[in-house]
Amino acid sequence: MRNKATIGQTAADRITAIVGSWRFIIIQSILLVVWLILNATAWVMHWDPYPFILLNLVLSFQAAYTAPVILMSQNRAAERDRSKAAMDLATDRKAEREIEDLQAELKNLENRKIDRILEILEKRN
Repeated sequence: MRNKATIGQTAADRITAIVGSWRFIIIQSILLVVWLILNATAWVMHWDPYPFILLNLVLSFQAAYTAPVILMSQNRAAERDRSKAAMDLATDRKAEREIEDLQAELKNLENRKIDRILEILEKRN
């Protein structure tokens, strides 16, 4: 039984997929370098002069919102993994019971076969 993901769960998974990609890291790195260069070499106005307090605020804001979203997505992934592991365990236990039943049946057949052979040998003597 699979539960349908809520809008928030779907959004968390999508955001995590984006934020956890090389594309995002490269784009963000380029933006940071451009921000730093423009602010360090600005001709007219430094909107965020060194030590780049506004940039720190923006990055802190981004981290404050992406970290919980990533954790939500990881929790969902862990929940799916636990569910899959539980189903695998149930399947393994069922297979183990079936193997034990087959082994018992084979032993029973072997015993009946031996009994039948002994019975035939007794009749011959």
